[in-house]
Amino acid sequence: MAGAPIPNAVVSESAESRQQNYTPALLSLAVLYFMMGFITCLNDTLVPFFKKGFNLTYSQSSLVQFYFFLTYGLMSIPAGRIVEKVGYKQGMVLGFGVAALGALLFFPASLLHQYYLFLAALFIVAIGIVLLQVAANPYITVLGPAQTASSRLTLIQGVGSIGTTTAPLFGAYFILARLEESTTSGDAVRYPYLGIAALLLAIALVVSRLNLPAIPAGQSAEAGPAPNQKGAFSFRNLRLGIWGLFFYVGAEVSIGTFLTNYIADTLTISENEANSFVSFYWGSMLVGRLVGSLLLQSVKPSRVLTVCAVVAIGLIALPVSTTGNVAVWSMIAVGLCNSIMFATIFSLAVVGLGPYTTQASGLLSTAIAGGAIVSFCQGWLIDHYNWSVAFMLPLVCYSYIAFYGLNGYKSAAQA
Repeated sequence: MAGAPIPNAVVSESAESRQQNYTPALLSLAVLYFMMGFITCLNDTLVPFFKKGFNLTYSQSSLVQFYFFLTYGLMSIPAGRIVEKVGYKQGMVLGFGVAALGALLFFPASLLHQYYLFLAALFIVAIGIVLLQVAANPYITVLGPAQTASSRLTLIQGVGSIGTTTAPLFGAYFILARLEESTTSGDAVRYPYLGIAALLLAIALVVSRLNLPAIPAGQSAEAGPAPNQKGAFSFRNLRLGIWGLFFYVGAEVSIGTFLTNYIADTLTISENEANSFVSFYWGSMLVGRLVGSLLLQSVKPSRVLTVCAVVAIGLIALPVSTTGNVAVWSMIAVGLCNSIMFATIFSLAVVGLGPYTTQASGLLSTAIAGGAIVSFCQGWLIDHYNWSVAFMLPLVCYSYIAFYGLNGYKSAAQA
């Protein structure tokens, strides 16, 4: 989901790099993305879980996402500097280790039964995820031809979507189903997160022993100078692209965050049953990313982005005026439109930046904090108004993305 700061040197693609076999490294990154997707989307289970367990309002329960995604705004650039020093591989190992530490802290938080301790543990998990994203995203872009970097990133994110699809099912069975049985609301998350911590540590150990291609931290998929420019912010496509990623992540996260409660209210079912539906939201992103990785090789990315944004607007507008299964499945289908948006916006935002790609990637990563701001604002709207009013917020977000696909991605000279 996240963009990553690409370290300093910008080099062109060499004949040697074109001939090298990167398949083992890409397979390793696929496992990494699975875990990142799984952990991130397990938050969608924690929001209704803590809301019920601690008797919170929607805005209070959305603090789970607020603190998790705020970390991108605070840590992306520092994490980029860490990766510059230690390299891609060690950056990934460190990311898994920090995320494991955060998961381990769920144990004392559950014993003390304090919401703020869970939020602190999630903040540390998020720091680990940011490190993983910062190391993995630019690594993917240089593991192969530059012209297929967007398609390659979309494909690997598709593998990550398997993690986002299984997370709600895992959460429904191992966490929400046990909420009624637990003596306190923290009991049900204690052992699942201990298991996650153990798995993360095991993966960190395996990655540390892998013989990954030694690409210097600093290599970029795009080469060449950017003449007659005064800095990264002088590029129109980047300035507007930062807001594009902000609104995209905000819309994606806010819908996923409250989808369990929305479905439970709309269909009058339990949160446990409703949470299973959320896997279809993330599963549709899996399908879309696999198809999109092929589509983006032959169709203009800006055109695909515009169409997906317009369809998303229509799908959100439908539940506002309808109820029941039609409203629910229309909202779930928005996930299909989300599938290619991150990689496409990210790629369009850095086109033509040359040596400014490093700075631009860090700025784009901080825009992922939109997941914190938009989801909290939507929770406030639900508390004070209703679902129909609240979903107007992601609709506005997709309207901006449609504009970016039509015109915002163009440089000042093209606009």
